[in-house]
Amino acid sequence: MKDKNLSDRLTEQQKGSHGVSGILNNETKFHDTKVSNISKSVQALLEKDYPALSFRYRKSILKQEINASLQKIDKSLGQTLFVEKAEIKPDGGLLEVRDDYGQWRVILVSEAKYQGKDIENIRAGTLVGTNNNQDLMTAGNAIERAYKNISEIANYMLAESYFPYILFLEGSNFITKDITIIRPDGREVTLKYRSGALNRLDRLTASNYGMPINKNLCENKFISVNGKNIMLQAASIYTKGNGERWGRTEMTEIMLDIAKTSLKMLGKDLFAQITHK
Repeated sequence: MKDKNLSDRLTEQQKGSHGVSGILNNETKFHDTKVSNISKSVQALLEKDYPALSFRYRKSILKQEINASLQKIDKSLGQTLFVEKAEIKPDGGLLEVRDDYGQWRVILVSEAKYQGKDIENIRAGTLVGTNNNQDLMTAGNAIERAYKNISEIANYMLAESYFPYILFLEGSNFITKDITIIRPDGREVTLKYRSGALNRLDRLTASNYGMPINKNLCENKFISVNGKNIMLQAASIYTKGNGERWGRTEMTEIMLDIAKTSLKMLGKDLFAQITHK
């Protein structure tokens, strides 16, 4: 989605947010903060585009709410809870719209994950590994924690026909093509995107059933298996294939696209508000 006026509309909102500022000591905290600020900007843009609708942003959702949502579908679901105050906190929080019946419906959930500093290390001439004699660091598994939140939000939205979950990925563990980096001493180092020691994208595509990445998968897919219809809730996974960083405007465009897809899917439950401004 391209919006000529998007940059202008974001200018004032951007003053209090955190922009990209290079390599930070705490990458995870930085990315969490960035995506949550952009979520709030998206809320402001939606309020301008849909003045008849009411939106809200919240940082977390209680497991109690998730269980209650499951029980509405079937009483056998959502029965187990050990920690009363347990909650789910996606990096970018949740955006919701109030429908014609006064119920809040999720329209956007976002996470931003950074893993793999090989590109930055090579450019800086930093060697890694136990003996500090390697160009590349074996990829970690921290990203797999994203599955928990995806599964929990999928449970919460099991009665919906859309799933507005976005996973933004950055870092050398999520490249989609070979990249050659030049060290300060002139030596070239090539990062092979098909290397099992480097790439972690295959550990995430279970959350979108192996469907394409960098694509809006918000609308649920229905398939027929042995005469039974099955609904698939797929996360929309976006990665910087060349190892670059996500910019505020392009993240906003993607998040708006997903949020507006959600509103389209909820159209019949928002009809009264839109037609009676």
